[in-house]
Amino acid sequence: MMEDAARIEGLLRAMTLEDKVGQLAMIRADFDAAGSTLLAPKVADITAGRAGSVLDLRGASAILAAQKAAVEESRLKIPLLFTLDVLHGYRTIFPVPLGEAAAFDPDLWERTARAAAAEAAADGIALTYAPMLDVARDPRWGRIVESAGEDPVVTARFAEAKVKGFQTDDLARGDALAATAKHFAGYAAVNAGREYASADFSQRTFEEVYLPPFAASVNAGVAAIMPAFIELAGVPLTAHRALLTGVLRERLGFDGVLISDFFAVAELIKHGVAADAAEAAALALNAGVDIDMASGTYTDGLPEALARGLVRIETIDAAVRRVLALKLALGLFDKPYARGEDKLAPSTVEAHRALAREAAQKSIVLLQNNGVLPLSAQTSRLAVIGPLADAPGEMLGPWRAAGEASEAVSFLDGVKAAFPHAAVSYASGAHIPAALDAARSADAVLLCLGETASMSGEANSRARPVVPEAQRALAEAVFALGKPVIVTLTLGRPLIAPWLFKEADAVLAAWFLGSEAGNALGDILSGVVSPSGKLPLSWPFDVGQIPVYYGERPTGRPADPENHDTSKYIDAPTEPEFPFGHGIAYTTFDYGEPRVSVQTLRAGESVAVEVDIANVGGMAAEEIVYLFIRDPLASVTRPLLELKAFTKIKTLSGERVTARFDLTTDDFSFPDADARRRIEPGEIEILTGPSADPSLLTRCRVHIVTIE
Repeated sequence: MMEDAARIEGLLRAMTLEDKVGQLAMIRADFDAAGSTLLAPKVADITAGRAGSVLDLRGASAILAAQKAAVEESRLKIPLLFTLDVLHGYRTIFPVPLGEAAAFDPDLWERTARAAAAEAAADGIALTYAPMLDVARDPRWGRIVESAGEDPVVTARFAEAKVKGFQTDDLARGDALAATAKHFAGYAAVNAGREYASADFSQRTFEEVYLPPFAASVNAGVAAIMPAFIELAGVPLTAHRALLTGVLRERLGFDGVLISDFFAVAELIKHGVAADAAEAAALALNAGVDIDMASGTYTDGLPEALARGLVRIETIDAAVRRVLALKLALGLFDKPYARGEDKLAPSTVEAHRALAREAAQKSIVLLQNNGVLPLSAQTSRLAVIGPLADAPGEMLGPWRAAGEASEAVSFLDGVKAAFPHAAVSYASGAHIPAALDAARSADAVLLCLGETASMSGEANSRARPVVPEAQRALAEAVFALGKPVIVTLTLGRPLIAPWLFKEADAVLAAWFLGSEAGNALGDILSGVVSPSGKLPLSWPFDVGQIPVYYGERPTGRPADPENHDTSKYIDAPTEPEFPFGHGIAYTTFDYGEPRVSVQTLRAGESVAVEVDIANVGGMAAEEIVYLFIRDPLASVTRPLLELKAFTKIKTLSGERVTARFDLTTDDFSFPDADARRRIEPGEIEILTGPSADPSLLTRCRVHIVTIE
């Protein structure tokens, strides 16, 4: 460490102001018909030391050439940092984060990040803009697809797993990527679910919902954090010193690099808090932002800001130190060409494809089933219908990195492989009569509906997140035939479709499942694997319910159908279509009453909670078990349910398994009225079950007998 510090200080002494600003400037690759490249002006910036990192350059040869320009032709020979959005795979594409979150499997989350890092690093990438840790409760927002859903505990576990998977225990490894936790903080709370809009929420919501996943990422050693585009209560996050420096650096102890979002520093002018590039650069740098992504505002504005006295050279130096420290940690100074040197072995690529299939299997959520699934091995005629039936490229979803449509398995091909002896007919549904002809001759119909990849992700907010009208017309015509109909919903958000759930025999939330989508679906339809995925967020019945989530706080007038003046709608139910954690298997589980190891707890003590779950159906299956708490009497109102832990059990038919959870009194703490975290005495209800549906939860109590 002392050697690294000395190396950094030596470089700082040798740097001009232009060199320092260059380390804080990220340039973006140029694009031509062949893909991303670096044209002569940007290569000149690199050799002159005016660029410290590069966004969106792809391909080992292009990255190698750019790195050589920096290391062999620039005066100080400081290596470049190559960065890319590697969200859910690089060449092998895994389910989108919202889909993978449905697996509730931190080990899986870590393994898929590890595979993605290995593939991206083999192409020369050193930093990814993932994981996204925005707790998301509004499916109108397009970027909900990049989230782990509505719960801060789930998102915190997701954060830990992804950081570990991307970074390993040694960032200097040639197959490691620096992770970037984003978007700090509260991006998912944009008004009306509209991308880039402002947000406003309470300090309590910040502390209890939006901050914990970022705190978990810092504890896991995340290398970088990205502030959100948006403004929060009048202050753009890119210029929010109280949060970026006060909370992240001083309170949480984050000592890594803060990277702006794309053009976010320049957009401080549009936000109306900066008059020109110098003011924008000063606001961002003084807030704590180290790297300006692609806007050129640090390049254009920081020298002027320094001349005007808007920033101090010490602040610039501190940011440069952090950037250089990251490059050292990544091993870029000693081995600048390590990433991109070696190709992945064919056996590794095969293992990644097998992992993609496993991840897709575990991400699929069976929302409803009247017994039509799994399909019998004797099924002789199947109709596969719909615009997403034979659409391998759409399976990759948004942010597909280097994924190729030609390497993805469509639902149609997966069904054919899973049912080799069946006659499988296909119709896109563009012409409904042709689709109905295919359906009439089938024993069962697989109806493939949902969103295309371009309907989800950044800048794809939807005021009405519903099944497209043309697809609804197709579905209703197929339902009218009276055939058994299984619906797969390809999507990056819950789609509001009560009419569909009323008519379909079975519905699967298939998200965007990635490279092995079709094979994974075939495994589920055929019963080779029992579905085990569960919803990481509540699924609305109607758009007017949004946001709907399980962790609401109590009201003085809870919904009562017998009392008009209570908290409910007059034109829709208050409950979602499906609750958080919903998902069914091809078997049935019977939950016993939870039991605790001790009845009373004092500050600093722990309690073990055990609950027996019996597989009383006819098939081996996995089950995700949740532990919630309810604090019914406190100094401030507490949520009706708070998730504290989850685990996955594997069972054989007829087997009884015990799930165990270990809690400490910290798990029962919360911010008081003054935002100070505390533990209060009193009875705490502990609830276990298969989802957040109160009717399915079994419960016991533990008594907190002392104050901190």
